[in-house]
Amino acid sequence: MSQALAAETVRVRAPGKLNLFFEVGGVQQDGYHDVASAYQAVSLYEDLWATPSDEFTVTISGTVDVSGVPADDRNLAVRAARLLAQRMGYDGAVHLDIVKHVPVAGGMGGGSADAAAALVACDVLWGAELGTVELHKLAARLGADVPFSLMGGTAVGTGRGDQLSPALAKGRFDWVVVPSDAGLSTPEVYAHLDALRSRPDIAAVPRRPDVDPAVLHALRAGDPVALAEHTRNDLQVAALSLRPELRDVLELGEGAGALAGMVSGSGPTLAFLAADPESALELQITLSAAGYEALHVHGPVAGARVIPT
Repeated sequence: MSQALAAETVRVRAPGKLNLFFEVGGVQQDGYHDVASAYQAVSLYEDLWATPSDEFTVTISGTVDVSGVPADDRNLAVRAARLLAQRMGYDGAVHLDIVKHVPVAGGMGGGSADAAAALVACDVLWGAELGTVELHKLAARLGADVPFSLMGGTAVGTGRGDQLSPALAKGRFDWVVVPSDAGLSTPEVYAHLDALRSRPDIAAVPRRPDVDPAVLHALRAGDPVALAEHTRNDLQVAALSLRPELRDVLELGEGAGALAGMVSGSGPTLAFLAADPESALELQITLSAAGYEALHVHGPVAGARVIPT
């Protein structure tokens, strides 16, 4: 069906994310893993502009290397736009202009943020007004991290990571993020974790993944010191096995005052938790002086939202 456009151009901004806690269950028959994650949206954003078009097209630029991002129907944002059009019976199309700032294939959900931004932008552009519940259903069909990109803030994710419950986080948490020049494949990291878990020195597979209650308590209290004591990422052992040079950066950051250092998601981006904004700035300077790109971000921040043009 053809519908009148509700706007000429819609701009949406969506955040990247960090996994403050990530527990991975065993591989299921369908090849996926049940997980339990504490997500936090942070102030490193993807910007997307949606304009009417006769075809579904996308252009990609940004402050990060976007050479590996597909600019065709494989792009997750294009898939999101097509899915929304199919859901509402819309027979038009859209051009998406994406400006990326979240590291590509870095474990911070940049592609998922693009997809969430596309859903929100096209919903407004086409006047669909599907509402939060319907958009989240569509987001879950696109990937485990896309629903959280819509939600933002801090949340607990279970199942594939897409069954979300908001989590209270008091105050502000400061992080220093160190991207890597080369990304890591999420399926490869999961497969490597499965292989490593056959070794006796690797932690046993949890029967039912669950977020440590101490993590949620630290978030509610706004206590970065307590949070640092309980952060964990089951994928870290696999990411470090595939990219052992990341250990040196982790040791440098932790030795330079970070409360905790960890691999973000499936990596290879590293995230260091700081006590406060001043400590984060000092850590950022130290890591930059050592030759690493270091970005000071904070969370929690809002999910995908329209930015007035």
